[in-house]
Formats: sequence, C-alpha cells, structure tokens
Amino acid sequence: MTRQGYEGVAVAVPVTVPYVRYSIRSAHWWLARCLSSLLKDSGLKKSDVDGLTISSFTLQPDTAIGLTQHLGITPRWLDHIPLGGASGVAALRRAARAVQAGDASVVACLAGDTNHVDSFRLTLANFSQFARDAVYPYGAGGPNASFAFLTAHYMRSHGATREDFGKLCVAQRANALKFPHALFKKPLSMEEYLAARPIADPLHLFDCVMPCAGAEGFLVLSEEKAKSLKMKYARILGTIERHNAFPDDPIQVRAGWALDRDELYAQAGAAPADMDFVQAYDDYPVITLMQLEDLGFCEKGAGPQFVRSHEFTHDGSFPLNTSGGQLSVGQAGAGGGFLGLVEAIRQLTGQAGARQVRDAKIGLVSGFGMINFDRGLGSGAAILAS
Repeated sequence: MTRQGYEGVAVAVPVTVPYVRYSIRSAHWWLARCLSSLLKDSGLKKSDVDGLTISSFTLQPDTAIGLTQHLGITPRWLDHIPLGGASGVAALRRAARAVQAGDASVVACLAGDTNHVDSFRLTLANFSQFARDAVYPYGAGGPNASFAFLTAHYMRSHGATREDFGKLCVAQRANALKFPHALFKKPLSMEEYLAARPIADPLHLFDCVMPCAGAEGFLVLSEEKAKSLKMKYARILGTIERHNAFPDDPIQVRAGWALDRDELYAQAGAAPADMDFVQAYDDYPVITLMQLEDLGFCEKGAGPQFVRSHEFTHDGSFPLNTSGGQLSVGQAGAGGGFLGLVEAIRQLTGQAGARQVRDAKIGLVSGFGMINFDRGLGSGAAILAS
C-alpha cells in the first residue's frame, strides 16, 4: 500500500522554555509555559488551538486529558504520547494526519518535564516494570549501565575509541555555545572530555545527558492557515516510526530506522547526501553513531570512520545537533525527544541565529527512546524541508 504524503501540512513556531537544572515547579507549569509561548509567538488565541499532543514523564498521575483542564483549553483532538525520545517524531506524524483529516485545524505539540532533587531517581524506579524486575538481582539500574553495555560492545565490534565519541561531544558543545538556552556555557576540549570522571565504564561524565527541567513545543497546521497568519514554516517530506524492532538481536546494534529508511527517503524523494543537517537523538554518543549508520549516512560499523572524516559543527562538513543536542543543552525529560525537531524547524525557517546552517533547505530528525533494561524500543525519523 502506498503511504499518503503530507502535502498541505505546515510545522511552525518552534519554542523552547528555557531550561533550569532543578525546579520546584510541576511538569504542568512547564507545559503551560510552553503553550503560552506558542500562543504569543503565533498570535493565536487559546480558543484557536483545537488539537493537543503531550509527552511527559513527570506529569503523572495526570495524562493529556487532565492537562486540558489545567491549560483551560477544549480540544476536539487529543493524544498522549509516552514515547520518550521517539515522541517528537510521533507527535509530528499524528498531528499532521489530524490536520489532513480535518480532525483539528491547529495542533499544539508539547513535551517537557520538571526536575527536582529526587525526581530523576523516582522516574527511573518507576519507568518500567520489566526493567525493574530484570535489574533487581544486580542491585543497580538506569540508563547509564544499559548504555555502558551497548557502548562497550560497539567499541569492541567496530573499533570505536573514546576520541571518536569525544569528537561528537566537543563539536556539539561548540554548537551549544551559540544557543542561548543551552545549560552548558563553557567550551569543551578533547582533553577535558577524556579526563572527565568515569560514570559506568566506558562512559565518562560528558557521555551522559544531564537531567533538567524545561519544555519544547511547536504547532502543526495547514499550509493555508500558516500563510494566512504570515508564519514561517517547514514542510514534512516523509516520516517513519517503528517499535520493538529486531527483538531477537541479543545485543542492540540497530533499531527501527534500519527497517524503514528506504521508505523514508522514497517518501521524501531525497537521499542521505541531500540532507543539509541532521538532528539525531543523543542521550549517549553511541546512539548517535547507530542512527547515522541505520539511516544510511555510512555503512553499518563504519560510524567511527565517518566521525573521523567529518566536522560536526553548524558550519562543518556534516552539521549535526546544531543546538548542542541533549549532551550540551540538557535533557528536560520527554522534552529531549522534541529538542532536535524544534531545532530543525528553526534551521529551516532561518531562526537559528549564530548557528544557522548556510542555505539549509532540507534536514533529517531522528528519535530514539524508552530504554527497557537492555535496549531502546522506540525509533522514528522525519525529513523536513523549507
């Protein structure tokens, strides 16, 4: 069956609610701030928003429907997307279809979380029943141990070095210094990266995202309506989404992109070489390499050589995570799944400021999320154009 395209759909108004390391505010407050910023920047009224998608870990026990009362809106289309790092692409896909079908005219896509002193530990403890049961005999859990395992295996299998991962981290920090909302404000050298304290061998401090509080958002609406409101907007050329891909792999070395990338590029009428930038989900550097391989930018296992052959700053040969990515901006919970998509909209609408990629006309965003003991279950990608 031929998949319907996304003609006539616009993606606009990229919003970041400035992050803070810790907050006494609830997730509800951060998401409400995000909606308020979307309304202010678009010139829309609250009553104009008739669709809503929400992604958040710390909103519980509430879901999207409870948040409608908190926000004071009355949507006729609603979706709650608990997909973590895959939530941005999923929200985009679902909202676009709602607009095309006429189920909503303006969809606000929101993601964010709070972070108080103990909230990250509590989130991990209640993240997954399966993961909790599986790690109990070992006395430890959480993503650092899981990704240390995946990183060590990747290094042994493909000859990656800490310097390869460090090159990505150093470049992303350089990008982050030109993004006013990034929490990391100091340059990072390779020497500092290599000398950082160990977290879970072979991961060191700068290989791991820093939890924080914040929110990200954007609007999905028809091109006709975006033009009438004089909005700058991006178009959707293609998207893919896949969950629990390759369940028989004993160790995760790939994800759903490897199954669906040909369809993604066919939808878009483009190839990897046509991308002016890539925004890859980056809670750990090894996942960035996995995405570059699975999305066809290099062969499987060739990620280390790809890193050695390119420069990843916004003005480099391969602009990657041009806002700094989560590794240098911070991970505002589920907001991390929206960070790259929001940055892609900025790049394609000329709103990226000092980190603007020259002549950016087409870019790829990928998402990855929901680590369940030994692997991430959710993956997605979208190609957007100006």
